[in-house]
Amino acid sequence: MRVLPLLLLLACGKQIGTYQVEAPAAAATTADQKSALKAEADGLWNERGDKAKLQAALVKYEQVYTMDATDREVAGRLVRGWYFLGDGHELEKDAKLSAWSTSIEWGKKCLAINTEFTGLLAKGDEDEASAARAFTKDDVPCLYWTSSALGKWAKLTGLTTTLKHLPTVKAYMTRVGELEPTYYYSGPDRYWGVFYAALPSFAGQDLTKSKEYFDKAISAQPDFFGNRVLFAENWATKTQNKADFEAALNGVLAASPTVLPDILPEMESEQRKAKVLLENKGNYFAD
Repeated sequence: MRVLPLLLLLACGKQIGTYQVEAPAAAATTADQKSALKAEADGLWNERGDKAKLQAALVKYEQVYTMDATDREVAGRLVRGWYFLGDGHELEKDAKLSAWSTSIEWGKKCLAINTEFTGLLAKGDEDEASAARAFTKDDVPCLYWTSSALGKWAKLTGLTTTLKHLPTVKAYMTRVGELEPTYYYSGPDRYWGVFYAALPSFAGQDLTKSKEYFDKAISAQPDFFGNRVLFAENWATKTQNKADFEAALNGVLAASPTVLPDILPEMESEQRKAKVLLENKGNYFAD
């Protein structure tokens, strides 16, 4: 596959992928062929709660991408799909890192569709964080899932990597909040709730801010399990608030995941996380 000349690497820290748009495969394809393959991928995507079906969907979405690398919807599915593979299916550290790394690679390809952004980077006097102002609402899905994958990959890699990539993750999620603050069930507020709890104290941890953001996310989207699971895992553990930890997670387990049918696989994944957290609460609390 030929690659267009723009190959822009991360400015610092461990590097994953490049901001590039790939040329179409040599063999010509028709709109009907692309549409048919995309429909197959979408059908498998709807069953992404099954790991094998998700993996098959990602293979087909990648085939569609080779036909049209400017299709944001397809590129966005690849970013989100690889993120979910790591977050919702993989259990081992190395497998999670691999899935999130691949998600980041696709995220850069998706974000490179915005030529104003890549143009700013190409000038050489701007980094990813400052160039993020070029993103528009069309970029929100890729921005959100790329920053989510980058944040989780960096955190699992270690504190040094997390701090190196912090400016990019913050800038991308800030831009999502500016463009579409309610994206993915109040994703930006949920992110900042995790952010201010997960930071080390010397790097700006603020548990009061964390609670404020979690409260906003939960109030706006009370049915989305992820808001409560992350609240319990991050804020409640850091403040040693066992009562809120148990209440949040037991509430998730008592509810039906079908309340948000469009994201049933993700809701079921959050319930699995809630169960594991409760089973291991002794690891988080002194008594």
